[in-house]
This record gives sequence, structure tokens and C-alpha cells, in this order.
Amino acid sequence: MSDDLDGSWGDGAAPVVPAPCLGEPGAMLVVISGPSGVGKDTILTSMRELYPDPGRRFIVTCTTRPIREGEVDGVSYHFLSLERFDDLRRRGELLEAAQVHGHWYGTPRDQVVDALGHGCDALLKIDVQGARAVRARVPEALLIFIMPPSIEALRGRLRSRATESDAQLALRERDAARELARRDDYDHLVVNETGQIATTARQIHEIIQAERQSDPDRRIAV
Repeated sequence: MSDDLDGSWGDGAAPVVPAPCLGEPGAMLVVISGPSGVGKDTILTSMRELYPDPGRRFIVTCTTRPIREGEVDGVSYHFLSLERFDDLRRRGELLEAAQVHGHWYGTPRDQVVDALGHGCDALLKIDVQGARAVRARVPEALLIFIMPPSIEALRGRLRSRATESDAQLALRERDAARELARRDDYDHLVVNETGQIATTARQIHEIIQAERQSDPDRRIAV
């Protein structure tokens, strides 16, 4: 993660700020965050399988990092060149953009607008920087932070993936400590205990259901 925690681009170029679009009543913008290796992808896959809901849209993030074995462009991420990513950012087509582990990540605003406009919850899987940017832009967003059972368990999960070099692993471990320190910025904390993916998915599902029922008339502007 870069030393900047505001998600700024670094060249000083300010993106266009589009006019806000108002979602349908009840539709929520939900941010799922947590350190690398905590199991976010597996948890969201479990949520899709255990709690299928046409009223939820899982937003596909854009990234400049290289595609990994087993990933599918447009499904895992939208894999973009730095130039294409910068173009989207400058034109205001990213709800948030942040540099994480040496690569850029951003949320396509059009996917979020379309989901909320159809009365669906928009679920974003983004990092701590991105979550802060979304909260600043959309104060009504629901932020959920996924915690590992311990920092030692997180290190073990990162190393067992065998997808990064030693230097990349060291960077992710350092970033994880910084990300965990921001957990109080979130509305809810959920601990992903080892071997309990289904339980974690259920807890997040129940949080989203309860929040939607608590304010069925809310309207989110993005």
C-alpha cells in the first residue's frame, strides 16, 4: 500500500466529479474490506451460493495488476492497462481509486449506479483506502471489516497461497498491520475464523438484511 492513505493519484490531476445519481428506496451501498489473505473472495463466493439474492449486485473491481492463473477477466477483476485505468479515473468513471501493494484498484461507478437505480444492493470488495474514499463520498454506505482470528493466522494464509514472491509477501504483511489498525472506521467487524467460511458469510448476510430492514426508505446518492 502506498504511504498516501487518501487514494490520490500522485500526479495532482483531479478527476471529473459527475453529478450524483439517486438510487431506489432501500438499496444500499455495502463495502466489504479486510487485509489481504483474510478470505474476502471465498466469503463472497460462499454468500452467492448460500444466499442467492437477485437484489444484490457484486461489483467487479478494476485493477492494473497482472492477471493470475485461474482468474477470469471481467469476473475476478477488470484487468486494465495503467493508461486505461487513468483515463477512467480522469473522466470520473471510478467511484474510488487507490494504490494497493504497488498496483491500482478502482470501483466502476456505472455498475454501482445501475445496481442502486434498479433497487439492488451494490456490494464492493475493496481495500481500506477505497473504503475511506467511499465513506467520504457516500456517508450512508455500510462498511463491514473482515478480521482474521489472529495476525499469525493471516500470515499463514498469505504464505499458503503461494501467489507472491517473498518481497511481495513482506509488503502485504506490513500493509495488513496498517489495515487492521483502521478497523474502527467500519460499522461492523466480522471475524473470519479458520474453517468457518459459511459462518462468516451468514454473519455478513444477516448484517446486510438487518440494515436494509432498518431503513427501507433510504436512498443512496453516488
